[in-house]
Formats: sequence, C-alpha cells, structure tokens
Amino acid sequence: MSNEWTNRLTQLLKSVGNLNKANKPVAQAFHSLELATRENSVLDAKTHELISLAVAVTTRCDGCITAHAAAAKKAGATKEEVAAALGTAIALNAGAAYVYSARTMDAYDEL
Repeated sequence: MSNEWTNRLTQLLKSVGNLNKANKPVAQAFHSLELATRENSVLDAKTHELISLAVAVTTRCDGCITAHAAAAKKAGATKEEVAAALGTAIALNAGAAYVYSARTMDAYDEL
C-alpha cells in the first residue's frame, strides 16, 4: 500500500509550519478564519469536513484534499459519505461548465 497521502500530509504540515513562521500575521488570520467557520456552527465536524472535501475538489487543491480527508476520517465520515459529497462536487463542476458555456455564448452574441 502506498503512503502517498500520508507523506503529503506530513509534508504539508511541515510546509505550512515554515510559512507560518515566515508570515505570522497571515497565518494567524487564516487560522482565525478557519476557527470562525466552526464557531457557533450548526454543522457538526463531519458535515463541515464533507463540505470542505467537496470544495477542495472543485478548487483542485491537493493540500486541502489531504488535510480534509484526514479530518473527515477522524470526524467519523464513512467512505460512502465521502463518495456522496464528491459526487455532488462532480455534478456542480459539470453544472458550472454548462452555465459558463451559456455565458460564453451570451458574450459571443453580444460582442
């Protein structure tokens, strides 16, 4: 079994630590933003992480995928729940391409 994602998580934590030391104000602001998404939240940790994974896929962020896959598993998300969240991300990406294709046709017609 490959340790690709485990290694990515280890490297991500190291890299983020280096960035945090080099730019403390941005690191603190980002951490505060992340905490704010959980403060007084009506979402439980598992739901938060499932949404985070779907967004990570739509933004194509390997670091986000790594961190939130680990957090989702820790929060008790099942493989089936992750797959369902990813199915929504897939559908929305296709939907976004469809909507932006329609916008492109409007731009073409107008110009």
